[in-house]
Amino acid sequence: MSDAADVNALSFERALAELEAIVGKLEKGDVPLEESITLYARGEALKARCDALLKDAEARVEKITLSADGRPAGTQPLDGE
Repeated sequence: MSDAADVNALSFERALAELEAIVGKLEKGDVPLEESITLYARGEALKARCDALLKDAEARVEKITLSADGRPAGTQPLDGE
C-alpha cells in the first residue's frame, strides 16, 4: 500500500475507487487490527483528497447567464457569490 503522501497526486476517480476498496475491506471485518488502523488512516487521507477536489471543482462551476432574447450573455458563479 502506498504512503499517504502520494494521495495528493491521485485523481478524484482513483482516490474514490481506492477509498471504496478500503471501506469494503473494513466492512468485511476480517482484517487484522494493525492493518485496519493503517487502512483507516489511508481512508481518511483519501477522503480529504476527494473532498478537496470536489470543493475545487465546485468553485470552478459556473452558471451560464442568458440575455432577454435567450442567448448566452456571460457566466456567474453557480452559488451566486
